[in-house]
Amino acid sequence: MKKFLIYSFVVLFVLTLIGGAGAIGVLWHFGKGLPDYAQLADYEPPTVTRVHAGDGRLLAEYAIEKRVFMPISAMPKRVINAFLAAEDKNFYSHYGIDLASIMRAAVQNLSKISQNRRPTGASTITQQVAKNFLLTNELSLTRKVKEAILAFRIERAFSKDRILELYMNEIYLGFGSYGVAAAALNYFDRALDELTIAEAAYLAALPKAPNNYHPVRFPEAAKIRRDWVISRMYEDGHISEAEAREALSEPLAIRQRAETEYARADYFAEDVRRELLARYGEKGLYKGGLSVRTTVDPKLQEVADRALRDGLIAYDRRHGWRGPLERWQVTKDWKPRLAALQPPAGAGLWQLALVFEVGAQEATVGLADGSSGKIPLAELAWAREPREEQRVGPAITKPSQVLAPGDVILVEAVQKAGDGKAYPAGTFALRQIPAVSGALVALDPHTGRVYALSGGYSFDMSQFNRATQAQRQPGSAFKPFVYMAGLDNGMTPSTLVLDAPIVLEQGPGLPKWRPGNYGNRFYGPSTLRLGIEKSRNLMTVRLALTVGMDKVAQQAEAFGIYDKLPLHISMALGAGETTPLKLTAAYAMLVNGGKFITPTLIDRIQDRHGRTIFRHDNRQCLDCAADSWAGQLVPHLPDTRQQIANPASAFQMVNMLQGVVERGTGASLRSLGKPLAGKTGTTNDSNDTWFVGFTPDLVVGVFVGFDTPRTLGRQETGSSVAVPIFKAFMAEVLDGRPAIPFRIPTGVRLVRVEADSGRVARAGERGVIMEAFKPGTEPYARSAVIGADIGVDAGGQVDDDDDDAAPGIAVTPTVRTGTPPSTAQQPVATGVGGLY
Repeated sequence: MKKFLIYSFVVLFVLTLIGGAGAIGVLWHFGKGLPDYAQLADYEPPTVTRVHAGDGRLLAEYAIEKRVFMPISAMPKRVINAFLAAEDKNFYSHYGIDLASIMRAAVQNLSKISQNRRPTGASTITQQVAKNFLLTNELSLTRKVKEAILAFRIERAFSKDRILELYMNEIYLGFGSYGVAAAALNYFDRALDELTIAEAAYLAALPKAPNNYHPVRFPEAAKIRRDWVISRMYEDGHISEAEAREALSEPLAIRQRAETEYARADYFAEDVRRELLARYGEKGLYKGGLSVRTTVDPKLQEVADRALRDGLIAYDRRHGWRGPLERWQVTKDWKPRLAALQPPAGAGLWQLALVFEVGAQEATVGLADGSSGKIPLAELAWAREPREEQRVGPAITKPSQVLAPGDVILVEAVQKAGDGKAYPAGTFALRQIPAVSGALVALDPHTGRVYALSGGYSFDMSQFNRATQAQRQPGSAFKPFVYMAGLDNGMTPSTLVLDAPIVLEQGPGLPKWRPGNYGNRFYGPSTLRLGIEKSRNLMTVRLALTVGMDKVAQQAEAFGIYDKLPLHISMALGAGETTPLKLTAAYAMLVNGGKFITPTLIDRIQDRHGRTIFRHDNRQCLDCAADSWAGQLVPHLPDTRQQIANPASAFQMVNMLQGVVERGTGASLRSLGKPLAGKTGTTNDSNDTWFVGFTPDLVVGVFVGFDTPRTLGRQETGSSVAVPIFKAFMAEVLDGRPAIPFRIPTGVRLVRVEADSGRVARAGERGVIMEAFKPGTEPYARSAVIGADIGVDAGGQVDDDDDDAAPGIAVTPTVRTGTPPSTAQQPVATGVGGLY
């Protein structure tokens, strides 16, 4: 007996050694080359990047997997217990694998194999983490062994809570839900802490096969699986019997997620997306879980979009009807054909209609819903025949000049005629998507925060952002920065500059350059103020030649309009190219006293953990961290903006630009009744039209032009195209707000001067304005005329009878050939430039 015991012990020992060696061999064989589980320590699941408007509303979301990351510490116990009951009740006690569950599954699978049924799994949550993060979904013994090995390693390396956090945020639960937080929203429109026991149990029932327990396609199977989880929660002691009965009686009701309220700013949001992509790459944008607070004001953005659209439509209607979308034969099946026709991009709320009949005073149309309506002649009057150079044909006197039966058109329901009289029900107006486009930018001149940015008529039509991507000639809208060079170099608003014909040599073999004023009229010596207010080209050229194009270029580059301005004299008339955003920001630096700002669409960016990783305002405020106020002084934030221009010169320019609104090319804005300043711009052939204007605290830039530059029409200017858009925007934005005067910096004296001549006014004199001067530069004596010796051409005519001419000053034009001495070092290139 003793020998038998010894023999048995030896055999058992040998078998143990063999088994141990075998196990070590298996572990070595399958353990080599396994993925590095240490990467889980730094693992952050892909989460949604959310972009918010300035008022906190959601603007856009960017993600590959719409996951909401939830730290384990923030997850309700009810939800955690539901998943533990369903997936791994011994999670907090095993070491990666659950031997009891494995043995139980093995017994169950003996019968399932004989029935060709899928075997029951016994994977722990740790094993599922190993599979989901490090392995594949392959059904094989090899993968299960690797899974077990990795589970042991993961358990040694990480806490149970970290493993559970990875699992709860990674699993796919159907309905496009990655992680339990996203699933709670998508299935029940609730946060995790709002879920009932029954709802938490249903989510815990999904990891194995979410499609098999789809609440709509397979409601019975879904409820059976949910009730099984509830019973497991009761058996494991997570809920009471009463709670279990209540949960089991609760119907499985899915609540559609409430529609998220998005702020609408398509061009703005797309520019933000491009900036985030440039900063953080695709991974950071689509997987990084960033929280982005932007500068856009949704109310101002809505006004901007509407003002730009209405302005483009108004311009388009002035230049005729380009014809129907399609022409059909009117047949019995017109209704389904019209319903199947896709409206063109940019149609918005306008409806497709088919013309049935054209009468003497109206046209009859049918709509896709089967209803019909009338288009009166008054709503067709704009649709004149388009001709070359944006001209139009004769007036419309009958509908047949515009429409014919079978025309497929766009219409809009209207209630009132232009004279205010009510139309009968079923009255429509003919509509046309504009071929022209444009941009509007509104920003804070003190911080550069962009409140609104509209980059075109319709984002659906074109994602090209004309506010930030279109390089266009500013024309006369650039002139203030030429005049700034003069003001910074000893001139005043009352300095006289000759307004007379000029001819300049361009070099051997090139024709002479003869710029001109709008209307080819000339006014003799005129003040700088009049030159800006009336947008005089010839004065601007002489001014640039006098101060030097190098100084003009310094101003343009300091204000951020151009990176490098060529030293060609035509650049003084805005022949260079820039974007509406850059030009608008440059005007902002005038009104803020000559301080440099960087326009921005983003206030702050936070990472998934709430850490701020970008902030537009980088000023440090050490005293802002106080927990409470105890009578201490209000914290002072330093002004770190670079001073790029003399504040007095900047105010002089702002004051002169007020004159543009009060007496010049922007005079139609006077009716708004608020302190406003700005400048129109129109390039040669009226290819580009501009108006950039401002109040003390808001700067708005408007650009209108065709994407492929061509004339807008001989009679179209910045005053007729861009100013009405600016006016519509400002009328709504400034309504009900107080009239705030422009702020006067120190070092400026306001002197009463005669508006036309610029000389100090006498008592009782009319036509007097308050002019801004630096101390010691007041015009008590008559000043010399700038540019009287530069390139005067005898072919022009000086108009001394016009109301805008400087009175009492006679000018005798002189002929001068060759380039004047002041331009000897400056090429006079043939660019196109501003007109008015």
